[in-house]
Amino acid sequence: MGIDSRDGSTGDVKDNGSAMNLKEIFRTVQTILVIDWPSKELPETLTRAGFHVVVRGGPGPEDYSAYELHSSRNLAHDPGEVVVRHIGRAPERADLIYSYRPLSELPEIITTAKRLGAQTIWTQSGLSAAGVIDPKGCWVPEEELRLARNLVESAGLRYITGPYIGDAAQR
Repeated sequence: MGIDSRDGSTGDVKDNGSAMNLKEIFRTVQTILVIDWPSKELPETLTRAGFHVVVRGGPGPEDYSAYELHSSRNLAHDPGEVVVRHIGRAPERADLIYSYRPLSELPEIITTAKRLGAQTIWTQSGLSAAGVIDPKGCWVPEEELRLARNLVESAGLRYITGPYIGDAAQR
């Protein structure tokens, strides 16, 4: 049960014969734990899309911050400002884990996802199909993708590698 943007997918996840699209997945998500990110824009975009976003910004146990939208009185003209607040601990739960880390770190990410009750892991490589660095890139060599998908799905979790989560969340 995974999504891979390279297969011409329309954003559907096959799960025991039924299809689940990205909009349906996002409807079930309230909290996203972001483990590293390609740019400051990503956690801000997810926050503006209505998600509770917690970022793990380093290797330490206190390296967690919450991204929150502080709205102005005139929401029609000003959607508000994203404010970052250091919270110093992991969230109690998360529905989705987004990772911009090497796939070699996937076992630790799976452990984190299971501990927080997440159902979905969404990874991004930061590479284009040409193998060039691209902050929104989601390309992974086929064999690495197969191994990663097997690892995540054998843990009972949904695995998504594309499209870029920032773009998908805005749809």
